[in-house]
Amino acid sequence: MMNSLDYQRGWQERGVLRATQTTKPFMDNPLSVGFKDDLVLSSVVPPVTVALEGRSICHRISLHKHASYSSLAKALHQMFVDSGDETSGEVLDLSNAIPGHVIAYEDIENDLLLAGDLNWKDFVRVAKRIRILPLKANSRKGRGGRP
Repeated sequence: MMNSLDYQRGWQERGVLRATQTTKPFMDNPLSVGFKDDLVLSSVVPPVTVALEGRSICHRISLHKHASYSSLAKALHQMFVDSGDETSGEVLDLSNAIPGHVIAYEDIENDLLLAGDLNWKDFVRVAKRIRILPLKANSRKGRGGRP
């Protein structure tokens, strides 16, 4: 007759066996992660904070739900600029998503970088906060200098 300790040990061994069977193909060749695995990994990525400089309320956006920078630009435009009407057929990218502002991001190491410099998948992987910063006006304006 099997006692409860033997039963627990057998269950733990089966659990370890199942865990090793599912991770073994990845461990053999970690570079062979396919499209399906990429979707699973991207769904684990948490939403990032979007902060517009000068506003006290931040938004959150799930980068893995977007396919490219243009999709992100459209979402940011809808968050901060759109008043319900459709854009007049212009193609949005990060440079014109929010007029008068530049879109930057903070990476894992807390460095502030310009969004759009990395390819999309790397950006989704390393970005932890998106910051929308106003463009600085020319410092000579208002000081009697030439415009």
